[in-house]
Amino acid sequence: MSAKTAAPPTAAAPHAPSPSRTPAWLREPLLHFLLIGALLFGVDHALNGRRDTGHEILVGADVDEEATQVFKATRGREPNAEELQALRKVWLDNEVLYREGLALQLDKGDSAIRERVIFKALSVVDSGLKLPPHDDRLLQTWFEQHRAKYDDPARFDFQEAQLASDNGEAAVRAFVDALNAGTPGDAKAGLRVFKARPHGNLVQSYGEDFAKALEAAPPGQWQALRSRDGWRAVRLDAASPARPGSYEALRGVVLQDWTDATMAEQRSAAVAALARKYDIKVEAKAP
Repeated sequence: MSAKTAAPPTAAAPHAPSPSRTPAWLREPLLHFLLIGALLFGVDHALNGRRDTGHEILVGADVDEEATQVFKATRGREPNAEELQALRKVWLDNEVLYREGLALQLDKGDSAIRERVIFKALSVVDSGLKLPPHDDRLLQTWFEQHRAKYDDPARFDFQEAQLASDNGEAAVRAFVDALNAGTPGDAKAGLRVFKARPHGNLVQSYGEDFAKALEAAPPGQWQALRSRDGWRAVRLDAASPARPGSYEALRGVVLQDWTDATMAEQRSAAVAALARKYDIKVEAKAP
C-alpha cells in the first residue's frame, strides 16, 4: 500500500464526544428517575415487599447485583466502584420517593405501579422548588465555571494506516518510511479516516502522548506515533485550534443549563432531606 493507494477508508465517527472523568449521566443529581429510574430499577413488586418497612431501608446485595447486570448489558463492562455507588444512589432516591409517595397516599388507583408512585412523589417535591433570582453577572460566572462545556476544542483531521499484524515500533516505522517514499506498503493494511476529532477524544482513545505528538506533527506526512495500545502510522491532514465559547452568543443555552442544574440540585437536596427520616443500611457482600 502507498499513501495514494491505501485500501478504501473505513468510516470513523467524525464528532466523537469529548470525554470527561465521569460519564455525564452519573454526574447529574439522581433525581433523574424520568431518564433511567424505571429502566434500570424496575424491581419486581414482590422483591420490594421483602424489604424492611417503616423507617429503615436496606440496600441489599440484590440491588448491586441488578445494577451490575443492567450496567454490563448496556455498557459492555461491569461498573467501577464510583459508578456502582452512583447506581445505588439512583435506587435509594427512588426508594425514598416511593415510600414518601405511599405515605402521601399517592398510590391510590395504581398501587402496583411503582414508577408512577415515584413520579407522583417527585412531582410533589418539584412543587416546592423555586428558582432563585438570577442576572447576567450570575449566569456569566456560572458560564466561566463550566467553560469546558462551551468552548470548542482543538480538532484534527487525520488518517491512520493499520498494519494487519505487527504494530511494533520497528514495523510501523518501516511502514511509515515506505508510505512517505511513495512505495507500496503492506497490502493487508487498512486505512481509517477521521474528521474533526476533538483533542479530548484523542486523549481518551489513544493517550495523552499520542495527542501531543499529533498536535505537533507536520500536515501531509506519515508519522510513527506511539499510543497506549502500541505504535500507529498516522498522517495529519489538518488541524483547527480551540475556540473559546462566547457568553453573549450562548446566553440562552447557558440560562437553560443553569436552570436545569439549579433545579436538579434543589431536587437532590430535597430528597436527601427526606432520606434523613430513614435508617439506611447497606448489606455487605458475601465474601
